Amino acid sequence: MAIRKIARLGHPVLRKPAEPVPIEDITSDSIQRIIRDMHETVLDADGAGLAAPQVFVSKQIVLLDLDDEQGMQVWINPTITPLTEDIMIGFEGCLSVPNMRGAVARFAKIAVSGWNAKGEAFSIELEDHPAVVAQHECDHLQGILYVDRVEPFTLAFLPEYKKYGHTLWQFIADDEDSTGEE
Repeated sequence: MAIRKIARLGHPVLRKPAEPVPIEDITSDSIQRIIRDMHETVLDADGAGLAAPQVFVSKQIVLLDLDDEQGMQVWINPTITPLTEDIMIGFEGCLSVPNMRGAVARFAKIAVSGWNAKGEAFSIELEDHPAVVAQHECDHLQGILYVDRVEPFTLAFLPEYKKYGHTLWQFIADDEDSTGEE
């Protein structure tokens, strides 16, 4: 196992849609090594999730910590389907965009299907924070970063977010007022 370097905003690997992993390759030594390295890397970086493109591997693999009791989950070739039109807005950060936060609108409830690290198919429903984490990580597989979805005027460096984050919600409310949406 190895801790891998994490690609940062601006590197082309983060903007390229990742390749699906052939189902028969999931249990191969090379894919299992990537998964182990990603696990060690995300733990070292104290992240809630990590996508393979973030460690310079353009494959559809994500690791996510959605529930402290379950620990880190491995999803391969995940597909997300929104289950509601309800949106929730929360502040997100990313290991590939260090020391920044911004508000992002995400679906509040989703279904996810794909394969686990053993090559077994899975299908689950997620809502609230776990749904947000899943959408954030799976966006990486499409070459999308949270900064592409950030609400205007809410992007901030981490120290300023910690100090003034409560005031950034004002910009979200002002934006909703100007569009007539709530």
